[in-house]
Amino acid sequence: MNFNFITVIIGLIFSPLAAIMAFIITYQEYSHHFSDKKEPLKLSSQAALMTLIFFLILCLIIGLLI
Repeated sequence: MNFNFITVIIGLIFSPLAAIMAFIITYQEYSHHFSDKKEPLKLSSQAALMTLIFFLILCLIIGLLI
């Protein structure tokens, strides 16, 4: 199988960007529903981590298929 490295480069650039955006969006939404600021921070960090992992795996799979 031929591996396409351009998808890895795209994944390394845009996956952290997607994770940062997921963190900002979820933190803004959760901060309206919780009075304590630790809980939205924890939940937003989890969402950002899951977004980062999802998009990195997706880019690796696409790199293997192309």
